[in-house]
Amino acid sequence: MIIAVDGPSAAGKGTLSRRLAAHFGLVHLDTGALYRAVALAVLRAKGDPGDPDTCIAAAKALDRETLDDPEIRSERTAAAASKLAPIPEVRAVLLSYQRNFATRPPGEAKGAVLDGRDIGTVVCPDADVKLFVTASAEARAARRLKELRERGIEAISSHVLQDMKERDARDQARAVAPMVPAQDAIVLDTTDLDANAAFEKALEMIASRDVA
Repeated sequence: MIIAVDGPSAAGKGTLSRRLAAHFGLVHLDTGALYRAVALAVLRAKGDPGDPDTCIAAAKALDRETLDDPEIRSERTAAAASKLAPIPEVRAVLLSYQRNFATRPPGEAKGAVLDGRDIGTVVCPDADVKLFVTASAEARAARRLKELRERGIEAISSHVLQDMKERDARDQARAVAPMVPAQDAIVLDTTDLDANAAFEKALEMIASRDVA
């Protein structure tokens, strides 16, 4: 069983994906973490996240332990990841990793949940279930601001919202694998839902597809 969960940042897809994986006995992969790990490697090497050669080399040399580095969750790393994500060669390097994880999940898992921005459209177009999790930019910015402040990071609301809108625009407009719902995706709007309500709604949606 493969569940693809796509959507913009702070829509709640990561939390939802982890809960779905636990519920169905699947393994979870945050594919955005792969791009952030590459971005972090580029930044630490004083490289340019907009330079293809630098980013391709970093993707090929990706250290999987970087996926557990707290710094990949920083706004600086996320912004850099958004800049290098459109590079076709970087996507090609990471695409094979993602597809291998989905079709041959580690351990005794009977499937996988992958979340990102192009899982249902590019990485796993034949996924059993495709969810596109979204929310208003204002709601997502409020969630991100709360998360940053809980981590002790000072941030200004208007700046967080502006950064989020700019990132959305880049992700939606890129020529390679733009962030759009798959034609057969179930759209889940979490603007007015907390994590528990979003999870219950997703379970209802999956049950309606009769694949679980």
